[in-house]
Amino acid sequence: MMRSKLMRENVRMALETIATHKVRSFLTVLGVVIGVAVAIVVASILIGFEDGVQQSLNEFGVNNLWVFRFNMSFGRLTPEERQRKPLTMEDGLAIRDNCPAVKNVSINVFPRQGTGHGPPQPRIARYKGKEVTLTNFYGALPSYVEVENGSIQDGRFFGDAEDLHRADVVALAYDITKALFPNGDAVGKEIQIDGNTYTVIGTFEKKKNTTLGGGDDDVIIPYRTYRKRYPLDDEHFVSAQSYPGMKAQAEDQIRGILRVRRRVPFDKPDNFGISSAEQLGQQFRDILSKIVLLIVSVVSIGLLVGGVGVMNIMLMAVTERTREIGVRKAIGARRRDISMQFITEAMTLTGAGGVIGVAIALAISLLMRALHFPSLVPAWAIFVGVGVSCSVGLFFGIYPAVKAARLDPVIALRYE
Repeated sequence: MMRSKLMRENVRMALETIATHKVRSFLTVLGVVIGVAVAIVVASILIGFEDGVQQSLNEFGVNNLWVFRFNMSFGRLTPEERQRKPLTMEDGLAIRDNCPAVKNVSINVFPRQGTGHGPPQPRIARYKGKEVTLTNFYGALPSYVEVENGSIQDGRFFGDAEDLHRADVVALAYDITKALFPNGDAVGKEIQIDGNTYTVIGTFEKKKNTTLGGGDDDVIIPYRTYRKRYPLDDEHFVSAQSYPGMKAQAEDQIRGILRVRRRVPFDKPDNFGISSAEQLGQQFRDILSKIVLLIVSVVSIGLLVGGVGVMNIMLMAVTERTREIGVRKAIGARRRDISMQFITEAMTLTGAGGVIGVAIALAISLLMRALHFPSLVPAWAIFVGVGVSCSVGLFFGIYPAVKAARLDPVIALRYE
């Protein structure tokens, strides 16, 4: 009880000292304020972006496996991956028909990727003077909506008959619909893509999360229609929907089927890639962990500078209050009481800086969210920010506190 009362008294005295020297105190902990604010802001951006990426990946189906010519990752393609032959329509159908753990597949076709000669030439969509450059124009099977969790807002998606008869119909994602038909009512209208006329039969709802980009600008025509218009485009992407709880079995079955079809020797690695939302999310988290390590190193420098400033100002405080220390010792204060007073003052000083840094970081995070920039401040970041700032005061306040506690009371009382 006595110790708690003494601690409250020390904190009160520390706050009074800070209030008396506001400008000096603020300048002293400015490094701590900046360090804590920067650390929390960067953490909020990275965590917000990570959360957005995972949600964006999950929108394509939590039970889905993505099969492609090379591994879907955030790194560069190797020369061996660039030289791999594309998957085929028959590969996708073999996965659907011969893998018991696979419920259904969606097969998309588009221009060859990863050739090393730059991205494919973009195609243009036009409607009555309006023009949009298409970055995600491809052919798909009618199973696309079911497997890829596509949500139709107006109209419908094309069916098996339209795919079989190579019908000139198209489904538009939300952003493309708004660009070509700002007043709505796109269904039934005819648009031109590369000089070919297509009838819009359906439009998609706006996706909830497009952190990865390109998620709301898809323009999709039937698979066989695409192959009729662009016979040289042979890049295939297979999305395999597994039964709930059977994703691991589905992955093993798909790997076995494709290794046989693509004639991969038993002692050679896969010449194709199988990915999922969880795997890509983990890759992204691994990248973020390295970025966080770098940020922590930079922020530590700011905290070190702030800590040196705190030590300097506390040594000055010891000099200014030498006579006060002598009086306290003369009336019975112990060394422990004196050192605790100065340590508490240093921790209160840096703790206040940490609170200011947290407040600034929260304000910046709210502003970024208002501007639709991914930002998420977790509760642990707030506690860690304040805790680290108090730890800086504790570490750099020890030497001034020990110096104050060791003062000779007789010499201190004579100090002018």
